[in-house]
Amino acid sequence: MVLTLVPPPLSQTYTDTSGAAWAWLIGYEVVAGTAVMARRRLPATAFVVALGALVLALVGSAGGDAKLAPLVFLPLAVLLYNLGSRPMHGRRTMLAVGGGALMVVAGLCVNRLTASASEFRGGFDVLAELAPMPLAWAMGFATRSRRALLVAAEQRAEHATRAQRLRAEQAAQRERARIAHEMHDVVAHSLTLLVVHAEILRARGDELPGWARTQVDGLASAGRQSSGELRDLLRMLRDPADAVPLRPVPGLGELDALLDSHRVTGGTAEARVGAGLDRLPGLVQATAYRIVQEALANARRHAPGAPVLLTVEVDRTAGQLRLDVVNGPGTSSGTVVAGTGLGLISMRERTDALGGRLTTGPTPDGGFRVLATVPLDARGPHGMPDSQAPRHTQELADV
Repeated sequence: MVLTLVPPPLSQTYTDTSGAAWAWLIGYEVVAGTAVMARRRLPATAFVVALGALVLALVGSAGGDAKLAPLVFLPLAVLLYNLGSRPMHGRRTMLAVGGGALMVVAGLCVNRLTASASEFRGGFDVLAELAPMPLAWAMGFATRSRRALLVAAEQRAEHATRAQRLRAEQAAQRERARIAHEMHDVVAHSLTLLVVHAEILRARGDELPGWARTQVDGLASAGRQSSGELRDLLRMLRDPADAVPLRPVPGLGELDALLDSHRVTGGTAEARVGAGLDRLPGLVQATAYRIVQEALANARRHAPGAPVLLTVEVDRTAGQLRLDVVNGPGTSSGTVVAGTGLGLISMRERTDALGGRLTTGPTPDGGFRVLATVPLDARGPHGMPDSQAPRHTQELADV
């Protein structure tokens, strides 16, 4: 704005300092300044108004034997640039340009009739000063074209990103379906067969000793629970939308049932559980439950019949939950089963995700110890406070 309106008065001091010249210049500057301020909302109207004011100022000053500086064309150049840089209807633009040309021609005719001296009569000199004006419009048009190309490039990039994301999601969905198919063929069939055999043994329970009937009941119950969890997992792998609503995430309130299921399989377990565990955040409870569950499973797998001591307590001073699961060496003649090696990794990932700490290792008497600490102010997925996290969810790594 300032760079548009200041140069004409500065150059006027070297062109003509008469009162008439300054009066026409100031009047034109007021109209041109108003047009420049309105150029964004009314580009065509601003251009026509400014051009009309310029023609009037030039003709009027020449009629009074005064001369305006050549830089009075500068606001017109700015308005032409603005006109070319804005998307407009072709008809409106043509009307503005045609009307401006008519005003220029009419101004030249009036100037010829009113100017007293030949030096104030415009002609080719006026046309020479107007000749660069289309260049300003062309620069504005080039700017508009470049802006349109940038927008089109951004849209193409966005479409490409969206298409790439869609392909990745489709590939992930196909991979989930493949994994679900493999799990169904390899795991689900074997698990179903295990449950069927357990039910057959239960049906012939009269022929079994008492301790065997208890073991078979625990085996059938665990098999049915695992089958249900596996069905949920397969359903989620095939289509995550089909996995809701799902069962609630277990918490520390289910520790007694978890220990009972361990005892049913022939193990012995003693628990020292502190007070107020049911008031802990749900995410902390779910993580603690899964750690205890995996520790008991490892004890049954690697040390059958070993006594297990579970200690769960809340340290309010340190602001953390402490889990201590210690099992001795195996005491029964059961077969030691090789694991997949993912149990300790899963426990460590769960603990690290909440900012906790996990320590595992053998004990001096040949047993094994799992010690975990979990902060009480752990935050849910994506940094969401646990109080805002959903209470019913599906944990992919739990089955």
